[in-house]
Amino acid sequence: MIKIELPKPDVVIYQRKQELKEGEVPITPINGFIDFHKITREKGGFFLFYNKDNEVLFVGKARKLRQRIKKHFEDNVSPIKKYRDEVYKIEVYEVEDPMEREIYETYAINFLRAKYNVEKVFYQ
Repeated sequence: MIKIELPKPDVVIYQRKQELKEGEVPITPINGFIDFHKITREKGGFFLFYNKDNEVLFVGKARKLRQRIKKHFEDNVSPIKKYRDEVYKIEVYEVEDPMEREIYETYAINFLRAKYNVEKVFYQ
């Protein structure tokens, strides 16, 4: 039997309102998220979108994490375009090796039973 464990996330961001201090410039939120700057631009990995009940909604992978995650909230071809408002938390895992990313993504989709993933699903 193969044993796979998800690592600890490198970054976790939550949907929230920005609390401004005097003189600060507000950050334009993307679907309620203002902390995209915490996600690496250069590294690859995989990510999990959660709702407020901590249920996994979607699992994805990318060669450049920040760019791919933001696209899920901006473009019209994202598999979660109808469900963007449900996303409350994003966990980001930096994994440079493409094969490892693929394994973790497939494992997370099936073990955590991601609600809106349709590809790589082996459970019924």
